[in-house]
Amino acid sequence: MDSLLIAADTALRTLFATPRASEPTPARGMDEGALDPTQKKLAGALMRVNHVGEVCAQALYTAQAAITRDPALQAHLLEAAREETDHLAWTQQRLDALGARPSLLNPLWFAGAFALGLVAAKVSDRASLGFVAETENQVAAHLQSHLARLPAQDLPSRAVVARMKDDEERHAAQARASGALELPPPARAAMKVAAKVMTTTAHYL
Repeated sequence: MDSLLIAADTALRTLFATPRASEPTPARGMDEGALDPTQKKLAGALMRVNHVGEVCAQALYTAQAAITRDPALQAHLLEAAREETDHLAWTQQRLDALGARPSLLNPLWFAGAFALGLVAAKVSDRASLGFVAETENQVAAHLQSHLARLPAQDLPSRAVVARMKDDEERHAAQARASGALELPPPARAAMKVAAKVMTTTAHYL
């Protein structure tokens, strides 16, 4: 029952409340760059995609923490979720600064990621960690591509994305160090396809 209540609370806070970071944004004190309308629209779309990623991270970690019976793993997952809450808040701040909105499909993204987290956690803790490691590896690569696409003068967004990339790579390394099971190639390929659908849709919606 406690796990269900925590999951419901996380869903409501993620989807309908203003996220609050435990650490200041990496963009703190930076001036907004002089972006033309096209650049601003692109930066807003990219940060919307990144915000969706953090919505999914909240769902994924919450679902996995609710299933595992290993207290140490549960604590690890909840700590990772806390850091992802920082990312959620930082990306929301960038959306606000760029005059962009979050994805209209955030409830769908949350539900899908939560279901995937439940399935992975039901298999085993090692499979759950393997799903975390592969997800974070793909997210880090995705964030690297955004660093190549964000306007050079949008220093605040670039600072946020760079910090997020470092954190995601650390989460993946921690999952591997904790005994993550390497996912089979078909599973990794399916995750990439699903991520492509999500990021392409979220870019516009």
